[in-house]
Amino acid sequence: MLDKLSYARSLLITAPLIFLYTGIMGSFSVASSLFDSRGRIQHACARIWARMILWTARVRVCVRGVERFERGRPYVLCVNHQSHMDIPIILAALPFQFRFAAKKDLFCYPFLGWHLRRSGHVQIDRENPHAAVKSLRDAAETIKNGTPILIFPEGGTSRDGSIKPFKGGGFMLATRSSADVVPMTIRGSRAVLVPKTYHIRGGAVEVIIGAPIPSEGVASAELANRVRDEIVTTFNYGQTLDRNSYSLSRKI
Repeated sequence: MLDKLSYARSLLITAPLIFLYTGIMGSFSVASSLFDSRGRIQHACARIWARMILWTARVRVCVRGVERFERGRPYVLCVNHQSHMDIPIILAALPFQFRFAAKKDLFCYPFLGWHLRRSGHVQIDRENPHAAVKSLRDAAETIKNGTPILIFPEGGTSRDGSIKPFKGGGFMLATRSSADVVPMTIRGSRAVLVPKTYHIRGGAVEVIIGAPIPSEGVASAELANRVRDEIVTTFNYGQTLDRNSYSLSRKI
């Protein structure tokens, strides 16, 4: 009975509000792009959107390891992908600007796609190798200019909850831009929203930021394996989350 009530709340309240938030904040983001060439206001809109979704969905996020980042250093952020809720979780968790390297399909959605295009996120077309190479070059320049790029190296959400093999494009990007690769592990997001469903449940999510790994002098395949091993280890054997002490990354 409780599960049915939760599902009804998700369909009748949570999901419609998420669509409303996306339309409102997406419109603000696109409008701000007319006079904000650096994307600061647009990123702020995205973070507000993310926090509104998490609050509505009753998702509590604990972030560990934010202090590992150094201002101005080039980074490629690698994150496991268990749920579509991972995107607002990451936006709310990281207290600095970054850009997603996202598959082309996401850029076709109203409001969300408009925001991605206008705020400088990187479009990856996996069916067009030439376009993908150009996107990686553009992303490398973005990193060199001081803005981290975030990738989901599995290439999509995990259907069964396991962490899939990592694709190599993001690690080629790291070596090309001499950026440190930061393994980031999300735990608990699948319980909040299982892929291919609309049942959004409240719950606890943990974001664990690992130590940056230098990419210079390391083959991209070796780098991918090293980062994946660390994320898998953290995902499976990380510290137990204290469910009585949630914070959003030092109260950012």
